[in-house]
Order: sequence, then C-alpha cells, then structure tokens
Amino acid sequence: MKPFLTFCALCCFIGIFRLPIEYYTFLRILISIGALLVLYHTLSFKQHYFSIIFLIILILFNPVFPIYLYRKSIWIPIDTITGILFLLINFIERKEQKKDEEVTEETTEPSIPIHQKTVSRDRIINPKNPKEE
Repeated sequence: MKPFLTFCALCCFIGIFRLPIEYYTFLRILISIGALLVLYHTLSFKQHYFSIIFLIILILFNPVFPIYLYRKSIWIPIDTITGILFLLINFIERKEQKKDEEVTEETTEPSIPIHQKTVSRDRIINPKNPKEE
C-alpha cells in the first residue's frame, strides 16, 4: 500500500503542470482509489480525523460525479495539499508500525512449551479435620 500512496502523491504533484484532460481523468480515478484505501484503513484503526480529510478528498476527486472548479489556479493548491497528505499518511503509518514493532519486541517473553509449565493448584481443605490453632 505504501508504494501506491507514494505514487498517488507523485501524480498529484505532476498534476500541477498543464497536461491533457486525459491525465486529469486518470488522476481522479487514481486519487479516488487511494482515498478509498486510506479511508478504509483509517476507519479500521479508528483515526477519525484522517477519515474525514480523506472523505473530502474522495468527494472532490470522484470520477463518477466530477466536481469541476474550472480554474487551474484553484486546483494547484488542492493537488499540492492532497499530495502532501498522501505522503503524510504514508510517513505516519511507517512511524506507527515501527513503534508497534518495538513494543512487541520488548513485551514478548520466551515461550515455554506447555509440558514444562507449572500449573498452580488450589489447596483443598478437608472440612472433617479440625483446624489447627
């Protein structure tokens, strides 16, 4: 997923230049797929702030019902911010995965086979015997 998000960011940065309309149609499809992936990923990890941002990106770049802003000067900052957000989500996921790996390495104990484990037993007291004082 990380190379795909990097590719999405790169395509957003390329979209700043004046290119044929076919590229922008390709860009809409690509960014929509990337935003859907990130939206699914952020919702599964309950990161609602990124979910809202990428939902807005999905609505803005959707190829089914396209939103036309008609001016290149409006799309340039949108493409730049979207590219930065894709790189940001890519960087944040890497940082979180490294932290998770460090935590699991520190907390894992060497596993003992089942037949070597000692099981604590409950102590049974016979009610017929008088208590020792």
